[in-house]
This record gives sequence, C-alpha cells and structure tokens, in this order.
Amino acid sequence: MNGGGSEEAAEAVTAAAAPVGAPLQLEWKFAQVFGERTAGEEVQEVDIISAIEFDRTGDHLATGDRGGRVVLFERTDTRDHGGNRRDLERMDFPINRHPEFRYKTEFQSHEPEFDYLKSLEIEEKINKIKWCQSANGALFLLSTNDKTIKFWKVQEKKVKKICDMNVDPAKAAGNGPLVGPSISTSSKPYTANGGCLDKPLGLSNDFSFPPGGVSSLHLPVLTSIETSLVPRCRRIYAHAHDYHINSISNNSDGETFISADDLRINLWNLEISNQSFNIVDVKPANMEDLTEVITSAEFHPTHCNMLAYSSSRGSIRLVDMRQSALCDSHSKLFEEQEVPGSRSFFTEIIASISDIKFAKDGRYILSRDYMTLKLWDINMDSGPVSTFQVHEYLRPKLCDLYENDSIFDKFECCLSGDGLRVATGSYSNLFRVFGCTDGSTEATTLEASKNPMRRQVQTPSRPSRSLGTLSRGFRRGADTSGADTNGNAFDFTTKLLHLAWHPTENSLACAASNSLYMYYA
Repeated sequence: MNGGGSEEAAEAVTAAAAPVGAPLQLEWKFAQVFGERTAGEEVQEVDIISAIEFDRTGDHLATGDRGGRVVLFERTDTRDHGGNRRDLERMDFPINRHPEFRYKTEFQSHEPEFDYLKSLEIEEKINKIKWCQSANGALFLLSTNDKTIKFWKVQEKKVKKICDMNVDPAKAAGNGPLVGPSISTSSKPYTANGGCLDKPLGLSNDFSFPPGGVSSLHLPVLTSIETSLVPRCRRIYAHAHDYHINSISNNSDGETFISADDLRINLWNLEISNQSFNIVDVKPANMEDLTEVITSAEFHPTHCNMLAYSSSRGSIRLVDMRQSALCDSHSKLFEEQEVPGSRSFFTEIIASISDIKFAKDGRYILSRDYMTLKLWDINMDSGPVSTFQVHEYLRPKLCDLYENDSIFDKFECCLSGDGLRVATGSYSNLFRVFGCTDGSTEATTLEASKNPMRRQVQTPSRPSRSLGTLSRGFRRGADTSGADTNGNAFDFTTKLLHLAWHPTENSLACAASNSLYMYYA
C-alpha cells in the first residue's frame, strides 16, 4: 500500500510540474526481445534486420532481414482475457499487462539474383514491408528488395486425416496399393470403375475377415490433426525499376500501391503484376543535369489521390494524381530555407531526407534527415512547425563521419497513433522520443536493451511551441557534447535504423542489429 501511495504522489508531482495542456512524459519499460545475442556473439550479416512494420490493427508485426527472410509475430496478450480488443476496451477494468507478441512463422521472401544484361548482382535484402488488408482469416503483405516486389498470402491450413476406419488400412489396400504408378501396365481385365476381376472386389488378396465377422459398419471420419501456416507468393511485380527501390506504400483504396526508386515512382494495381504506370519521373534528358533523387515516398492515409515524396535536397513534394497522368508538377513544396552563411561541403549531404511518414489523420508529415526530425503541416509550406535535434552534437565530427560513410546512414522515423509523439533512431543502439504538442518539453533518449533508461538523461526544459505557430527556428532536445547524453563515446557501428510505433498504443518495436526489442509506456 505504501509503495502504491508513493507512486501516486510522484505522479501528482509530475502532473503539477508539466505545462497545462501537455501530456505527461512517458516512462518507457522493456517488454520483450527476440533474437537477443549473447555477449561476444558474432552476428551474421544475413540476420541483421532491415525492415519492420506493424499491421493496421497492431496485432501483427513483420520484420525483414538482409538474408531475404520475412518473420511474422502475432499479439497474444489480448486473447488471454477472452474476446477481441473492441470488447476489452468496453470493459470497466483496465488491462495492466504490457503488449506481448509471439513468433508466428517465417518464410524466404527473396533470393539473391544476377542481372545478366547489366552484370549486376541483386542482393536478397528486404528493403521494405507493407501490410495489406486481411481477408478470410488470411494475412497479406508486400515485400521488396532492390528490384522485385512480391505479394504474399499467409494462411492457416488444416492437415486432415481419415480416422475410425472399419478395417486396419495397413492390412487392406482397398482398390490396390496406396502408392504406385498412375498408369497400369498389367493386362488383367478391369471393370469400368477400375476394379480388378481377378480378385474380390475392393479387397486385397491377403485380406481376411476377423473371426465372427464385422459387427457393424460405419463411415470413416475426416478429422483435423493440426494446423500449419502456409505462405504463398501470389504475385511478383518485377522489371519496372532501373534503380534500387527505396519505398513501397499502400493506397487507402485497398487496390493500388506505389513503388519508388531514385528517379521514378510507379503506380501498381495489386491484381495486375505485368503492368504499372509511371506517375513521377525526375530523370533529366542529360544525366549530368541531375541535381536530386527521390529518397522516400508514401500515400496519404485517407485521400487515395494524394501522395508525398522526399528528395536528397531536403524537400518534400505533395502530389495530386487528379491533376495529370504524369505528376511531374507538385501541388505543394515543403522545404526549409537555408540560413545565410551556413553553407558547407556537408550541407546537401545532411539535408537529404531518409524517411517520411504521414500522421494517422494525414494532416502532418514527419521527415528525418541526418541531423534532425521535422514535422510539417500540409496546410503550411513556409517551413516546418517543429524541428527536433537528434544529431546536433555530431556537427563537429562531420569530416570523420564522411570518411567512414556513416554520414550516409538512413534512419527511419515514426509517429504515435494519437499524433502526440515522434521517434527515431541514433547510434550506439539509442533511439529518441519527442513530444510534439503545444507545451510539451518531452525529449527522451533510450537504449535498445533490457534496461532502456540506462542512458536516459533529462533534457533541460525549454519553451515549446504550438503546431499552429507560424514562427520558425524552434529546436528542442539538442545535445551539444561530442558524446552521448552520459558522456560515453558513441559507437558508429551499432546503429538503430529501423523502428515502428504501434498504431493504437504507446508501444515501440526497434531493430538493433539482429535483435528485435519491444517497449511500452
């Protein structure tokens, strides 16, 4: 009782200290880990996770790795209480258990290939995974490597067996042996239904009735002895990209999806694998005139005619497919103006956007470049409404990062389902969570380990700003040291590139090398 009272008192103090209207800072706890490596264990290259994605309900999670495998996990904690999640939400009592997932199945999605026309090796690494709408108890998802997209169906199949036979099937072969050639070479006479006239109809020569005869005859029963998950590749969408595919995104219409490479974005119908429509093409007539490439693309979550794509020059373009068949002209352009006198050799490199995500309601776009996270309002193209510093402390080390190619690392980003927080990864297997509402000063650094708060240090509170404020230049969560938040030297070989936020709960899945860590708050 005393412990509970002290916790309530602490929560009351925290609530009093928080700005009015701002949500409380979340306290993240470790939930699960899959594929945890022991100390000193060498990680195989093919086992490193390269993609991670929750489905729309949050009940399933998929990961892809550099070996071309897709691993599926399913949520189990909601089933233990009986009923589906909707019923549980209507209950009066809260569920005090953290989200729990279990391994469901895995399959080999892609194999290494070789393009003989271009003398190019195509590695099997999974670049992106996207869940499609499920139907009839089956799961559907898209997976892609550098060149080929595949549409997978994963469904439970029941293995059935004939039981309760009248006679022992080992002693009675019925109309002949169970295994044998399909075409008979015998010259024995047969009846129209395939029975042999040289022996008793339907019985083998060595068959004998039991003493006293058969007491009763009954029909055999077909029973299910087990169920197994069977993945099946339904369609393959190939030969449509000259450059490496960096993004795929489902449309809200449930019928189409886009795939993007460095220079083009193609529109596909899920049912048609041999034809796609090129809707964006930034390739110039002379490749020497090329100034930027496409780095990421995503459909609007509710408007099936709108999509956004980012570029290596730090801009985001919003496209309306109703305007023209080839969407080379954008509806809106989002980019931050360069500060005069700040340009350097690294300016364009660190401005390149590695990932964009729409908020669930489609009002905001989150973008990640090397140094920052930026939140954009699609109704305001004058600049980002919030900028969150992630790697500001690395600015003095840009030369070293360029030498070891770390400056080209592509970190992903994600938003919470309620749109109140954003998250992204960093080095030393760290990831950062920021609050993005009016008055929020939340800026938490966590480590992908069983003790996520080990390196967590409170960031000094700074005045926040509303999403609707038009002033610019707001920056929060900056680390100015040459090391991490605890003064530890950063390890640039351990990087947390991929993470995903549960669509309805404060739960994060993070990929650290070959391990999948899950946290909840």
